[in-house]
This record gives sequence, C-alpha cells and structure tokens, in this order.
Amino acid sequence: MISKLFESTTIPILEEVVGFAQARHTVLAGNLANIDTPGYTARDLPVEAFQAELRKRIEARHQPAPPSPGDLPYLETRREKVPASERWVDQAKTLLRHDGNNVTVEHQVSEMVKNQMRHNTALAVMNSQFRLLLTAIGEKV
Repeated sequence: MISKLFESTTIPILEEVVGFAQARHTVLAGNLANIDTPGYTARDLPVEAFQAELRKRIEARHQPAPPSPGDLPYLETRREKVPASERWVDQAKTLLRHDGNNVTVEHQVSEMVKNQMRHNTALAVMNSQFRLLLTAIGEKV
C-alpha cells in the first residue's frame, strides 16, 4: 500500500536526478583537482544520455510494470560494475593547452553551477512531494 503510494509520485524519478547530479559533481570536482596535471583530459557524465534514459523511464511509468529506482547505469557508484567508458565521457568542448591538458576553470565552474541548480531543484520538488505524502498519510487536508 505504502509502496504504491510512494511510486505514484515523482520521488523515484527525482531520486535518480539527485543521484546523477551528485555523481556528476564528483567528476567535475575531479576535473578541477587535475587542472595542472599534464595530459589530463576533462571528463563529464553523459547528461544527454541520462536525460534520454530518464525520459524513457518517465514514459514507462504508465506501463504495467515500471522499472525499479536505481536502475540507471550512469548512477552506479561501484566502479567494478560499470566500465570507465560508460561512467563518463571526455569533454572535447574546451581548448587544449600546450601540456595536453584541456581543463579550464571557467568551464568547469559553469558546469558545476548548472549541475548544482539541477540538484537543488530536484531536492526542492522531492521535498514538496514528501510534504504532500505526509499530508495524505496524516489525513490533514
């Protein structure tokens, strides 16, 4: 009963968005940490692929058997289960410096800000969903 009530909200989808944003923030922070490493190539998680998969998941919610939360491959935190090529993609949008490093502070910080906004928005919506559930459970209308 409670699980059906929980899954009828957007909370499972928002959980995936928050998890993706957290994983992406870690990758972007790693890029900043390697800003002076010669030959380092900036990495990023494939945002477009995540959004496409999330769109499929949202559409699949109206099907008889929706997928369970936590199944998106981009959110796997255990490195041994997902090969590196599927965890991140190299960023080719930035300039390549003479030492072979392509990390720029401006680009990384702007991506981190966009990622933080995505994370905060998902958390705010999730918080409102929890409040609605608490109201429904407590029968306070």
